[in-house]
Amino acid sequence: MTPSPFPIVRMRPKTQARAIRHGAPWVYDNELVTDRRTKKLTPGTIALLEDAERKPLAVVAVNPNSRIMARVLDRDTQAVIDGDWLRARVARALALRERLFDVPFYRLIHAEADGLPGVVIDRFGDVGVIQPNAAWAEALLDELCAAVVEVTGVKTVLKNATGRARALEGLDEENAVLQGVAPDGPVHVPMNGATYMADLTGGQKTGLFYDQRPNHAFAAQLSKGARVLDVFSHVGGFSLACLANGAASAVAVDGSEPALALAAEGAAQTGVAERFETRRGDAFDVLAEMGKAGETFDVVICDPPAFAPNKKALDAGLRAYERVARLAAPLVAEGGFLGLCSCSHAADLSKFRTASVRGIGRGGRSAQLIHTGFAGADHPLHPQLAESGYLKSLFFRLI
Repeated sequence: MTPSPFPIVRMRPKTQARAIRHGAPWVYDNELVTDRRTKKLTPGTIALLEDAERKPLAVVAVNPNSRIMARVLDRDTQAVIDGDWLRARVARALALRERLFDVPFYRLIHAEADGLPGVVIDRFGDVGVIQPNAAWAEALLDELCAAVVEVTGVKTVLKNATGRARALEGLDEENAVLQGVAPDGPVHVPMNGATYMADLTGGQKTGLFYDQRPNHAFAAQLSKGARVLDVFSHVGGFSLACLANGAASAVAVDGSEPALALAAEGAAQTGVAERFETRRGDAFDVLAEMGKAGETFDVVICDPPAFAPNKKALDAGLRAYERVARLAAPLVAEGGFLGLCSCSHAADLSKFRTASVRGIGRGGRSAQLIHTGFAGADHPLHPQLAESGYLKSLFFRLI
């Protein structure tokens, strides 16, 4: 075997090298021999991972400053991580999306599940937005940008450096234009018959949440002729899809004025502005006020931020999800529908469902669970990484 050109990192005795052989993508710092040489490796260094018996396992990206100290890039221990390698990964991901979607608006790269650990890329027509949430991707950002341009043909590539993941990797929070010219206003995004407005330079994450697309569509099915309440609405994800598919009216509730302004513009672009209204405020306060006022809706959907972003926050997060369900349930007309969502990977489906059902009961209602939804197929799940299957949506009929 040809000697590896990479530095070597080695797993400790009695650690589970089998998991890596079977496809696990992460190696934690307490699973590696962390001698002085290893600790001095530059974050993002490409290395060869060996088991405790010095048998090669994979080519990995190392960050001594991260709890996830090694991320598997390729199980071929002879792989060369260069522009050709990046282009092949992007091309493989693109082939799936082009089979799924008629127009180029989707998540192009979903991190580990697409073989580019820590990398998120969303595509908005001729614009790609990259979140390089791992040190290796930051180090190879120019090559990654070039691969995306060459494979997809996008004209503009933006770097989005916001988010907790980059801080955990010791990376900066500086956004940048990597290629082309940044859009001079929100981008029009067609989804589920509606037009959404995505702020690619100042909005949350990459500008729009594509992951809820199939759940928006399911809610829209329930909403023909219905009065809809969309809580934690961001730019109108659920409400605009419902209106575009025949809802009688929709109210979008969010704490962000800029997000609600984008939602209102999306309603205008969709041609449903006369049936759409927004309400700015703390979602819990608004739900409580609506309950006291005796307001009801045929469809209520609550899509909050991650209340349980990690295990330490799990108990408090589950209480928050239960509270959302308790406050929302009384607002649903008899025979109407309640959609509850969680993007917290620490709260698995069973725990989230239990909290939601408990909240509905505490809200004085009985329910039938009619549908469980997940992220769309452009957000593939890595079978050995539960974190990649973070999104859950539960739809209940209240009786």
